[in-house]
Amino acid sequence: MTRSEATYPRGGARRGEARHVVVAGMGALTPCGSGVGALWGAVRNGRSAIEVLDDNVFTGLPVRIGGVVRGFDAEAVLSRALARRLMPAQQWAVAAADEAMRQVGVALPSPGSDGPAGWARLPWSPHRFSIITATGSGPVDATLQAEAAFQARGPRGVPVTFAAYGAPDAVGTVLAKRYGATGASHALCATCASGSSALGQGMRLIRHGYADAVLVVAVEDCLNPVNLSSNANLRALATGYEDNPAEACRPFDRGRRGFVMAQGAAAMLLTAAPSDGWRNSDTDGRGAGGDRAVIPALAELAGFGAAEDAYHPTSPHPEGLGAALAIEDCLADAGVTPDEVAHINAHATGTPAGDAAEIAAFDRVFHEAGRRIPISATKAVTGHLMGASGVAEAIIAVETLRSGVLPGTGNLADSEFPDWDIVAGPSRPA
Repeated sequence: MTRSEATYPRGGARRGEARHVVVAGMGALTPCGSGVGALWGAVRNGRSAIEVLDDNVFTGLPVRIGGVVRGFDAEAVLSRALARRLMPAQQWAVAAADEAMRQVGVALPSPGSDGPAGWARLPWSPHRFSIITATGSGPVDATLQAEAAFQARGPRGVPVTFAAYGAPDAVGTVLAKRYGATGASHALCATCASGSSALGQGMRLIRHGYADAVLVVAVEDCLNPVNLSSNANLRALATGYEDNPAEACRPFDRGRRGFVMAQGAAAMLLTAAPSDGWRNSDTDGRGAGGDRAVIPALAELAGFGAAEDAYHPTSPHPEGLGAALAIEDCLADAGVTPDEVAHINAHATGTPAGDAAEIAAFDRVFHEAGRRIPISATKAVTGHLMGASGVAEAIIAVETLRSGVLPGTGNLADSEFPDWDIVAGPSRPA
């Protein structure tokens, strides 16, 4: 009897028996537009989504540029009642998650209905389906609005919706109801590494038999005067680009001055690889129509590594020690040697210290051979989605593999690291 024919408890692998994990679905709502196609199209063509923030609330701030989500109609996705309760970023997260779920044939609630979609419509047991929300700051605007209401009207002015929807994991609760998911659901925060860390956590849940599918939804919206001012005071943001915002983010360029904040959401659905198999205890692996579910494999998530600099709250170790440890752990976890790496999708925010530390980390891991590995940095197009950046850029990495096209690094006019193969914009064949 092969492993795919075995019947495991609740449809999953025996705990401790490692399974391969694949990306089965992806979704995005970013400043580049609605959907994965819009995100990848902008990155592939080097079309920057950075713009001037012209709302009155940004008047007088030291930085007035960012990546903004435009043209989203919440009531095309959610009921009017739920759309009014959720913050915009939470609405974007639902839209991104829906896009990922459609790719495995899950029937979604019709507009105006919030689910659940129905247990039998999932191609796996509901209790084997987990949701992880990744965010660096959570629904910041909900907190700011609640505080403003308290100051204006006192305790009775604070909306009750803040208690229900003001937490980082609130959107995960909405999605669990929407899809009928009864597996463990929680939020993960690791600042700009939130999305990547959530993908690693999801991979491990599936690999070791605790889940058959994990939906990772990463979301962030810090484009408000408080967060912008704080980061500007920290001298982390690119300044002086209100006349030419598309040139503000300059990864690896000598003229880089800082990162550009952006908002958005990205989702990635992870499942056990079809070759490893799983059985659904409720539907025997069949969808709502009775046909055996076909789970796509867009790419394999082979390894994950994480580490801490133990150096400074905001500045990276100048030698990239924590990043190097994370890369080494990831390669070891995937069973891949440094000389097998064919492309690097860098974090590269465009800060002087951050980009230099990242190159130092690559040097520690890949040594001289690393200078032949193509490196892409895409935040000149998307802006920095903060806690959502890890999943958004994992989507870009998957599209890079699928298309055979290496994304370019925008605004790379004068590379500080000319000995490294940093892909110039807009893109080039692999």
